[in-house]
Amino acid sequence: MHSYLRAIGFGETVRSEHDVELLLDDIYKNYDHREVVKSEDGKRAFLEMSKLFGPDIGIRLCGELDEHGFHRQYYFPYLNGSGITTSENVAVENKVSGDSFTGVCDDGRVGVSLIFYLQNPADYCQETLLKHLKEKKVTTTFSGLSLHATIILPVKKNDTREKEQERYFTNRNIMVSAAKNGNQEAIESLTMEDMDIYSMLSRRVEKEDLFSIVDTFFMPYGMECDQYHIMGTITFCTRIFNSYTRETLYQMTVECNGMTFDVCINKRDLLGEPDVGRRFKGVIWLQGKINFSK
Repeated sequence: MHSYLRAIGFGETVRSEHDVELLLDDIYKNYDHREVVKSEDGKRAFLEMSKLFGPDIGIRLCGELDEHGFHRQYYFPYLNGSGITTSENVAVENKVSGDSFTGVCDDGRVGVSLIFYLQNPADYCQETLLKHLKEKKVTTTFSGLSLHATIILPVKKNDTREKEQERYFTNRNIMVSAAKNGNQEAIESLTMEDMDIYSMLSRRVEKEDLFSIVDTFFMPYGMECDQYHIMGTITFCTRIFNSYTRETLYQMTVECNGMTFDVCINKRDLLGEPDVGRRFKGVIWLQGKINFSK
C-alpha cells in the first residue's frame, strides 16, 4: 500500500491491501482522465488513468494494455501543482524498482540536484516516442505530499531585508551557473561565501534560536532520493476535504529557497495552525510535472 495515500486523505478508511484494490478498481471503472500511448509496433500501449478526490488531489493508475487486457504496473497519489517552479533542463530515467519515472533537475537556488517523481508519465512516453524531447524547451511544476510537518512562526523582516534576500538568490544563481561552466573565480567565491556563512552560524547559534537565523532550507532526507526536508514561508493556504473519505486536508503554497510550489498534508499529521506568513517545516515527497511546449 502506498504510504502517501494518507497525505491526500486516505488515512483512516483505506487501511489494507483489500481496501486499496477496491479503490483502484473504482479508478479503473470511473476515471476522470485517461491517456493512451501506443508503442511503435502498435501491439501494446501505455495506459494512464486518473481520478480526482478533491481540488487538485487524486490517484493515478498506470499500466500496459495489450490483446489480453490491462496489466497494472503501479499507482501513486498526486497533487497538481500550480505555476512554474523551474525552467532548468530535466533528465528523466526509469526507476529501478519498476516502470515509473524519476526526473532530475539542477537548480542553483537549492545547491543540489533535485530528484522528483514524474507525475505525467504518459506525456513523457508520448514525447519520447515522437523523439521531440531534444527539440523542446521544458518547464517543471513541483508539488509535495507530506506525512508529518510543523508550523513555525515567521522571522520578522522588513522590505530592505526581503530585497536583499532576492538579490542574494539572484546573484548566487548566477555564480552557481558560472561555477558549473568551470569559472574558477566563481568556484572560489562560492567556497569563501560558504565558509563565511558557516562561521557566522557558529557564532550566532550560541545565543540565538536556530530557526530565527535560518529562514528557509531545502535538503535531502532519508534513504529515498525524492524525499526532502524543507522549511519555507506559506504564501497561500486553504482547507479542503477528500470527497471519498471526508478527511480534512491542508493545501499550501510554500516559498522555499527562492522556489515556489504547492504542498498537501492531512490535518492529523500537521502540528500547529497554518496561515499566510507562517512557516511550514516538514518532510515532503517531491513530485514534478514536466510542461512540454505544444
